[in-house]
Amino acid sequence: MSTAIAVKDYASFIGRKTEATDWLKIGQERVNAFADCTLDHQFIHVDPEAAKQTPFGSTIAHGFLTLSLLSHFAEQLKIAMDGVRMGVNYGLDKVRFINPVKVGQRVRARGKILDIVEKSPGQFQLKLEITVEIEGEDKPALIAEWLVLQFV
Repeated sequence: MSTAIAVKDYASFIGRKTEATDWLKIGQERVNAFADCTLDHQFIHVDPEAAKQTPFGSTIAHGFLTLSLLSHFAEQLKIAMDGVRMGVNYGLDKVRFINPVKVGQRVRARGKILDIVEKSPGQFQLKLEITVEIEGEDKPALIAEWLVLQFV
């Protein structure tokens, strides 16, 4: 769904769902780079041999790595007010890490518009439910309620 939300009709978009994004493979190089950026080098993320001995059977992506991909997926979800000039991350109301992403798996996102509030003229706060799915898994990697400010 490519959604250009008409300012005059924004209330009618609450509850709408998006199509899924393209799949993105989570490789060990990405996980290692994230570990370097965050200084989180726990073996479950960066040591494939040691991680084989865990219940996961392999290294897994950091939960915060998976969460950080929301910005990437947002480009494909294309949920925007008509005429948006700029959007900024406003935070998260809720995040749940439900299922770990094993290195080598692919993830994608789906969105749902939970709420749109006009904070001031030309400034809209969108509350989006984003579900990051793991290919071949019944349970998603995470579900987040993400707040975005858009300026028209």
